Amino acid sequence: MSDAWRSYESAPEPGALVCASSQIGEGAARCLTVETERGAFPLLVMRRSGCVQAFVNACPHQYLPLDYRSASVLSADGARFLCSAHGAAFDVTTGACLSGDAAEGLDPVPVTEDANGNLRIGA
Repeated sequence: MSDAWRSYESAPEPGALVCASSQIGEGAARCLTVETERGAFPLLVMRRSGCVQAFVNACPHQYLPLDYRSASVLSADGARFLCSAHGAAFDVTTGACLSGDAAEGLDPVPVTEDANGNLRIGA
């Protein structure tokens, strides 16, 4: 996994609380903000087949959040994240750009589920 997410000024430290795991339902995507000492870190989290994946919520085209113009960032079939600013599509599993002006994909962020049922930033 790439660690490009660490280059964001507001990137949280490993172990930082993301949310309660129960807030991310199967097949659902949520745009969240992790507050750090350096500011707000935009995160896109999805649970698919029981596994939770996270990406920086910043389209590489203009670094706007995918939910900039609409809270709906998941395609109807649940296979793509959609940028509401300009329509780029990204694979929900890998974050790879599937269509649009963004040549690069979304930056993956490691997350883990702790024993207390919380999602945390991984190492």
